[in-house]
This record gives sequence, structure tokens and C-alpha cells, in this order.
Amino acid sequence: MRKAILWITILCMVLCLSGCSARRSGENNETSSQNEVTINKEITADTKVVDVINDEDFQGFGQYLFPVEDGMPDENMTLDNIDSLLPYHSHINVNTTIDVIRSMKNEVENGETIFYDIYTDEEKEEDPSKEDTGLFFFRGKENAPFAIVNAGGGFSYVGSIHESFPHALELSRQDYNAFALQYRTGGEQEACEDLAAAISYIFEHADELGVSTENYSLWGGSAGARMAANLGSYGPQRYGGDNLPRPAAVIMQYTGHSDYTKNDPPTYACVGEDDGIADWKVMQERIDHLNDLGIETEFHKYENLGHGFGLGIGTSAEGWIDDAIDFWVKQIQDNEF
Repeated sequence: MRKAILWITILCMVLCLSGCSARRSGENNETSSQNEVTINKEITADTKVVDVINDEDFQGFGQYLFPVEDGMPDENMTLDNIDSLLPYHSHINVNTTIDVIRSMKNEVENGETIFYDIYTDEEKEEDPSKEDTGLFFFRGKENAPFAIVNAGGGFSYVGSIHESFPHALELSRQDYNAFALQYRTGGEQEACEDLAAAISYIFEHADELGVSTENYSLWGGSAGARMAANLGSYGPQRYGGDNLPRPAAVIMQYTGHSDYTKNDPPTYACVGEDDGIADWKVMQERIDHLNDLGIETEFHKYENLGHGFGLGIGTSAEGWIDDAIDFWVKQIQDNEF
């Protein structure tokens, strides 16, 4: 009898300890799971690029956050090491990259739509290359004018993470509505057609988007600057878009684009003195031609600086975007009188 009682007591103790152990294990797993959620939400320099691309908040457009036209990056590549994805660009700032991605995630988590198709399903079915296009929206003040920013990449990739998202984010923080265009790579003509489609889309959906179509501006760096200049010179209709007003201003960074017309909008241009891709003399010559036609311009050349500097943080060009915004604002003010 005593043995039976002893065994029952031992069995109860074992079951009790097992239950406690299971509860502790469950508690640890729950804590671990919670930590993973927190870690996944926190974007740092060590965050992997593929994790950002595959983030559920970016479903459907995560593949456009970084240049992956030639395939996904190495699974171990972090945000602090994306230079190899952007061979035509320089001075890539990881803090800016982090700021952009965090801002995008916050918008999505707050229920905002940040990516819009510029082509209909029928247009994409007719031309499948139009699948890889769209507009990222960085909201400013409701019914404020809008800007479209076009990143460069030699028409072989779209360097938005360095050359359009940061610009659009800064514009939105100064209360302007800003869009970053994901366009087709491979050629200037197709890219300009996509920009024309984007302008037409915004005009058609202005009320839904909450933007003013008065005094919009076109921005771009390198290849993206060529796109902005072309649409400024000839208008969206020339490239398959609607018959719409030309922009109030064109903002161009480092490009060898030399074509112009007597109807070009006021133009701001900036370039590095040591740019080996876009000679500053070519850029200044175009600006001089516009000046001769009576078109308002502004030109800046920065010392000890090469191609693809983006916002130019930590360089002689730092702060250029504020000058460019001031130039655009002046055109808006002039047009109001």
C-alpha cells in the first residue's frame, strides 16, 4: 500500500514538473515569436535586402524597391551594402535608405496605398512589358501641386532607392505631393512613354489622389533627367499620353541631354565638376541656350563630385534639393500672377 502511494506521489510530481516545463517552454516560444515580429518591423543597416523585397507590407511591388532587373541579390546582402546594385550611382547613404523604407512601411501600416498602376489590365495584356511599371506615392499636403521624380540607371535599371524615393520623400515632407516612377528599362522611348502615361494617370485621378494638377514639376537624374527634359520639351501627347499642360518646372541632375525647344519650361540643372559620364560643360551649354531663348534657368556645378550623387549628403552638393524646390516654388508663384 505504501509503495502504491509512493508511486502515485512520484507520478504526480513528474506530471506537475512536466506541465510547468511545458508552460515555460510555451512562454519562451511566445516571447521568441514576439521578438521576431519586433525585429522584422525594425529596419536597420543590417536588414537583408531580400527581406525588404519580400516584406508582406510590400507585396506586389517589393521587387521595384531595389534594382533587381537582372535577378535577386545575394540573400546575405544588407542595406548597408547595396552599392553593387547601383553601378552608375555614388554616395549611397544607408541612413537615407533606412528612412525611405521605414516611411513606406509606416504608410502601408497606416492603411495608405503607396503604389499605383499606370496602365490598365488590357494595356498590360496587349504589351506585357508594361507589367513592370507603376507610381510610388509620397503624400504631402492635400491638393498641393505634385512632382514626378525619375531615377536614372542608364535605362538598364531604375535606381529609385537612391535617386527618386529620397527626393520624393523630402518633397512630401515639405508638403508637396511626390511620385517616383517605376518605368520600363531598355530604351529612352519606352521610358518616356511610361512617364507620359504616369502624368496622364495623375491628371485623370487627381481627385482620388488628392493632388492639384496646377504647376506640376518633373524631376530626374541622369537617364531620368533625359525623360523629364523630353516631356518638358514636347509634352505627354508626343509620347502617347493625353494632351496636357507641360510642367511648370523641370529639375535635372547630371545628364548629357542637349536637345531643347523654344517652349521648354523653366529648368534647374545641377552636376558634379568631376562627372565622367555627364560633362558639366554640355549641361551648362544647354542651359545657356535656354537662357538665350528667354527661358528662366538655374545652373549649379559642384566641386570634387562625380556622377549619380542623389541627394548628395556629405558632399559639396548637399542641400541642392532645397535650391531646386525654391526654384519650382518661384515658378508656381510667378504663374499665380
